[in-house]
Amino acid sequence: MTKVALLGAGGKMGVRLATNLAKSEFDVAHVEIGEAGRARLKAEVGVDCIDQDAALQGADVVILAVPDTVIRAVAAELVPQLAPGTMVVVLDAAAPFAGHLPERADVTYFVTHPCHPPIFNDESTPEGRADHFGGVAAKQGVVNALMQGPEDHYDLGARVAQAIYAPVARSHRVTVKQMAMLEPGLSETVCASLLSVMREAMDECVARSGVSQDCARDFLLGHMNILGAVIFEERQGAFSDACNKAMEFGKPMLMRDDWKRVFDWDEIAASIDRIT
Repeated sequence: MTKVALLGAGGKMGVRLATNLAKSEFDVAHVEIGEAGRARLKAEVGVDCIDQDAALQGADVVILAVPDTVIRAVAAELVPQLAPGTMVVVLDAAAPFAGHLPERADVTYFVTHPCHPPIFNDESTPEGRADHFGGVAAKQGVVNALMQGPEDHYDLGARVAQAIYAPVARSHRVTVKQMAMLEPGLSETVCASLLSVMREAMDECVARSGVSQDCARDFLLGHMNILGAVIFEERQGAFSDACNKAMEFGKPMLMRDDWKRVFDWDEIAASIDRIT
């Protein structure tokens, strides 16, 4: 069996991965330095941790389920110990994009990140509809990048991604640079910011108009559903003249003329620098 060493196994993400890996084809060795994390892993997954040296012995794949802020330090200690040909899996593009992985030509670096279950889906079970993060019951897409290593290692990395993020609907192969534009650029800098503004707008509507929170929430989320379906071509449709006119005047009030500079590579790099 392919041996996988899961570092940070007792953390929030680590437990998610350990749960799915327990159902997979892989032989998994779990590593967690914190006592609370070890206890959490035992309680939720029913597995024990082992020492890092033992976990790395004979490991084909090492997954770094640790925060972006510590990947540089963890990788600097870990990578020199690995056997040639070992694959290191990183769960976010930030640290790899920032150059925080040690230079070593005979190991593979594979980066993978979940898309999370989409708003428009065909989930038919309560568990699927309630799985907003993914990795439990709702299907999601994943993005994968073979940063360095032999081409045949891509299939191994994709199998790991398929296991840890299951159930997976689609896998998209990208570069690390492209993944960095997807996150933090598209998903966090743009999407999270605008959604936060929409929540503030809902609260402002409640405060100024006197409608109830439930009323404003139903009205906003319902309109997000139908407007989003048309804008993202989930269904055919057209906005009313009144809606188009409101958008024509609304966008300049809400958005700076140069807002798309958030996708300039120097802005992406600066954003990643702030979080790593």
